[in-house]
Amino acid sequence: MALFASCSEEHARTAKADRLPDYELEFDGLATTWDEGIPLGNATLGALVWQKDGKLRFSLDRSDLWDLRPMENLNFQDFDFRWVHDQWKNNTYKNVQDKYDAPYDNSPAPSKIPGGALEFDISGLGEIKNVKLNLASATCIVEWKNGTILKTFVHATEPIGWYQFENLKTPIRPTIVPPPYFDAKESTVVDPVSGQDLRRLGYKEGTVSHMDNSITYNQTGWDEFSFQVYTKWEDRSDALLGSWSISSQKTKEEIVTTATEIVETSFSKGIGKPIEDHTIWWYGFWNQSSISIPDTILQNQWYMEMYKLGSAARQGAAPISLQSVWTADNGKLPPWKGDFHHDLNTQLSYWPTYSGNHLDLEQGFIDWLIQNKPTFKKYTKQFYGTNGLNVPGVTTLTGEPMGGWIQYSFGPTVGAWLGQHFYWHWRYSMDRDFLKEQAYPWIKDVAIHFNELSVLGDDGKRKLPLSSSPEIHNNSREAWFGEMTNFDLSLVRWTYLHAAELAMELGLMEEARKWKNELKAWPEYAVDDSGLMFSPNLAYQESHRHFSHLMASHPLGLIDPSNGERDMEIIRKTIENLEAIGSSQWTGYSFSWLGNIKARALDGDGAAKALKDFATSFVLPNSFHANGDQSGTGKSNFTYRPFTLEGNFAFAAGDT
Repeated sequence: MALFASCSEEHARTAKADRLPDYELEFDGLATTWDEGIPLGNATLGALVWQKDGKLRFSLDRSDLWDLRPMENLNFQDFDFRWVHDQWKNNTYKNVQDKYDAPYDNSPAPSKIPGGALEFDISGLGEIKNVKLNLASATCIVEWKNGTILKTFVHATEPIGWYQFENLKTPIRPTIVPPPYFDAKESTVVDPVSGQDLRRLGYKEGTVSHMDNSITYNQTGWDEFSFQVYTKWEDRSDALLGSWSISSQKTKEEIVTTATEIVETSFSKGIGKPIEDHTIWWYGFWNQSSISIPDTILQNQWYMEMYKLGSAARQGAAPISLQSVWTADNGKLPPWKGDFHHDLNTQLSYWPTYSGNHLDLEQGFIDWLIQNKPTFKKYTKQFYGTNGLNVPGVTTLTGEPMGGWIQYSFGPTVGAWLGQHFYWHWRYSMDRDFLKEQAYPWIKDVAIHFNELSVLGDDGKRKLPLSSSPEIHNNSREAWFGEMTNFDLSLVRWTYLHAAELAMELGLMEEARKWKNELKAWPEYAVDDSGLMFSPNLAYQESHRHFSHLMASHPLGLIDPSNGERDMEIIRKTIENLEAIGSSQWTGYSFSWLGNIKARALDGDGAAKALKDFATSFVLPNSFHANGDQSGTGKSNFTYRPFTLEGNFAFAAGDT
């Protein structure tokens, strides 16, 4: 039985060989922690292949497995932006922390949740020879020294995963292991980074039903939400062929195709066509772009990042969240609840869709933003009191706000940074219908929000009533600034500038003149002898992970070498100061972002160094971005290992 090999080899002969990655991720054994497992996925389903307690384990996930219970503290009728401003002015800011910050830390949901696991008792197979991830075909291959081989993949476009054991000397069977949602023991509260205990969700115990060659797991969650995991297998001489799926159902009345139906339908047709379609999709993916650079560390890491992009982004699926389809499988909620952080995480995650020629994968993010635009406008009206558009900085799957450090979870300029993806999509696609119906309306609505929210400052220039620079001063009162930060100012200026550009492109000359005039009402950037500052009264004088003061350089491109020597000098001084102060408080994504900043500053060697620091110190063996320094070389004082994806994808953009 060599169906996997025959199909893969056939399409390899017909594909453009120069575009296929010849790099394979390879180990001499299975990982023993979930976050180092071999990642497989298609943006709807995901799996991590590893070993737990001597058993081969597939950690199973689906991107829309969410506990969507509302945050009860988010009552905007009495606690809106004006109330926050009053608490800040009156020096009673603890009221804000209690209202917005503490509930996010203490409440287990809303949150992304795990789907369970498939396990195989491999104790009778002996010692493992090697474990590989073949990037070209998105297939995990495990070989044992006794000749047994496992080949497994998550189908590129269908919500189903397949597994096949070959050369089996003794029979082997799967089992389904539910996540530990239910236990009589008392649950514990842990911080959102380490993950809270799954038992705190309060779910009833799910049911696992066994048949001769299939297993079904049904789990109910909050309210009427439920999901199903199903696997079926078949013995074939000295082999075992099986498949699995997960389905989710928001309400009892919702009609969905169940995991059982998905697997039964596909299984009845055989594995040949699924392998062929899966392989063709991945060869098409790899033929969209490639790189060739002499540094093998940078080259191989780029291919791993693009592989994860192809596994985590798809039109018709949920956008890339903090961990996408690889939710924690450790009895806890995922780091930061696996949510959608829009203070840089979702933005950076889609950078390589442009440089890597994958606008089709970015489309899923655009579609999600448009789908939830009514929710965002409702939030903008309730919290800010404006008729324009903003987006909560931390959201659920359905775009609802989740709270957290309010300076970024309710930041006033979040919608502007997301607006850049609409602009980029227009510039890369030149789709005039998209420009007219989606890109310009989004950016225009953000500009309206700024018009109505802004006030006149003492200098006669417009400003926001409160401004911030994400995560500067953490969540203290001082994290709000009475003057414009360069972070917010750059996003405001970018919005008006591009609203004018797109209005002109559409022939809306009066609107274009209006946006140009509005832009003139805002101040210039705060700059001193060390370059760009956080704000007019705060220079960059301490190490910090979020390069918010550099937004005008990258990604916004408002201060750019192409503009002349003055801009180049500002960028040069800012980067020199950034590096002189050091990386003690940086996380992994900081190095990826710096690689992009240096590339834009025409410093190729500097970009390569920053990216190499990321690839050698801030990734786990399976290539996942760990926020802290894993190398022991002192590149950062952060040495923890919560896994998030934005650093990976920013690396891919910087490498090209």
